[in-house]
Amino acid sequence: MSTADRPVFFDRTHTDDLIAFLAAAPSPYHAVAGAAERLEKAGFRQVAETDGWEGTTGGRYVIRGGALIAWYVPKSAGPATPFRVVGTHTDSPNLRVKPLPDTGAAGWRQVAVEIYGGVPLNTWLDRDLGLSGRLVLRDGSTRLVQLDEPLLRVPQLAIHLDRQVNDGLKLDKQRHLTPIWGLGKVDEGGLIKYVAERAQLDASAVVGWDLMTHDVQPPSYLGRDRELLAAPRLDNLLSVHAATAALAAAVSAEGADRLPYIPVLAAFDHEETGSESDTGAQGPLLGNVLERSIHARGGTMEDRARALAGTVCLSSDMGHAVHPNYSERHEPGHQPVPNGGPILKVNVNNRYATDGVGRAVFAGACERAGVPWQTFVSNNAMPCGTTIGPITAARLGITTVDCGIAALSMHSARELCGAEDPYLLASALKAFLEG
Repeated sequence: MSTADRPVFFDRTHTDDLIAFLAAAPSPYHAVAGAAERLEKAGFRQVAETDGWEGTTGGRYVIRGGALIAWYVPKSAGPATPFRVVGTHTDSPNLRVKPLPDTGAAGWRQVAVEIYGGVPLNTWLDRDLGLSGRLVLRDGSTRLVQLDEPLLRVPQLAIHLDRQVNDGLKLDKQRHLTPIWGLGKVDEGGLIKYVAERAQLDASAVVGWDLMTHDVQPPSYLGRDRELLAAPRLDNLLSVHAATAALAAAVSAEGADRLPYIPVLAAFDHEETGSESDTGAQGPLLGNVLERSIHARGGTMEDRARALAGTVCLSSDMGHAVHPNYSERHEPGHQPVPNGGPILKVNVNNRYATDGVGRAVFAGACERAGVPWQTFVSNNAMPCGTTIGPITAARLGITTVDCGIAALSMHSARELCGAEDPYLLASALKAFLEG
């Protein structure tokens, strides 16, 4: 379907909800909580990995740290029923608080941070930053914290002290990215005490934390016709939100108990750092959940093999729109544009998992949903990124397709995409889950 033939997106309810989701999810832990809340409203119920699972029908989900796996077993499902998986990730590049955070110099109080993922460092300069994440208490419980106020700032050096800055800014990751948050001598223990108090906790009860910075400027529509969306963490919370909405809609639709597949949402953590963790795509979490679901329905190893042989995963992650100021860096024959619909991501060196069979699955889902779609291929002279797609395909041996939507400023503190594309992606994911 050509861009000119695409349906006009009049109702921005989906994108409005995405904006609310992004604003409430400055960390992977908040993203998981937001997705779980939406799934609960659709009838899903949380189960603990340490409990025994029954083979009952309906929606269930598991949370482990910053990862969530949700699935819906229709009444028609048998032990060997295949899965339809939408894979996403909850983490985004940012600046994360070090174990001993209190530091400073020259009369300034500062917070020591470590760089998480592939960060374009300059995008974090001169931004008002809040703090978010989780505190871990002595009893092992956790408490989410979200301080949406200008607490920190990484100040750029004035041009008077760096006259060559416009010839190329070079930042030292250790020396130049330490945020300020006040004046005075270094206040040992001050940061955690402050965060704990804001969470209405005694600082002595806090024994661990996973805290990170976030830009406090809220997501917003952009442009004369409000046809664009500017927001932090589009990579990849846009896909998490779309997949959550798609799963909730698929299981709420008439005929959900006759679905030919078991629809699954897999929202992993740590994709931006290689996925090698107990909550990442290289870990056993998804495989364990799928296997336990099969066994809870009385399945055998033979049923497991049959189910996975028929399973397909759509790995949904952000892709690159053609940058108008750097068009030479894109593949001239494949130029995705915002609001042109979701993109199929292809790389013959398996940086993306898509092949011809996967292309047919993706195209079929878009056609059933009535949405346009595009294809992304990297310029041969530029290195290609990767996703959880190849990891999932190799780990579980399942057919996997990489897709997403076109965006600019990927990995920046604030990214940009078309305002229609989130809805179009969610529509395609819903059609995929329904089979």
